[in-house]
Amino acid sequence: MNTTAAALQGLHQALDAPRTQGVALGNWRWVVRQRMAAVRDVLVNEPAFAVDGWLAAREGSVLRERNALLGRLSVLGPQVLESPDVEAVRGELKRLLHDVGHHLQRRHDLAYDDVEIELGGSE
Repeated sequence: MNTTAAALQGLHQALDAPRTQGVALGNWRWVVRQRMAAVRDVLVNEPAFAVDGWLAAREGSVLRERNALLGRLSVLGPQVLESPDVEAVRGELKRLLHDVGHHLQRRHDLAYDDVEIELGGSE
């Protein structure tokens, strides 16, 4: 399993832990924060494309999306440790994981389109 998949799966499992395994709330908060850091590292370390031409606008959009996801992660970080409404925070993190998955798919699509244009596409 690659680093990205491991980070996403780790956070997903940590989010489900209090409901399925009876983990103490303080421990759950700490583990979730650690898993959030791994997801953050994945987003921060995304390679930049040297895109020119028709893919440049899509690359800019993907970068803005990544920055928005990082912003959401930084807002949720303190909430994980301090919020009395754990279920609300858990729900927000589940939505964030879903959005990160979509973001990563757009990154892969962009990389594929970049290679396709270099190789001549389907023509």
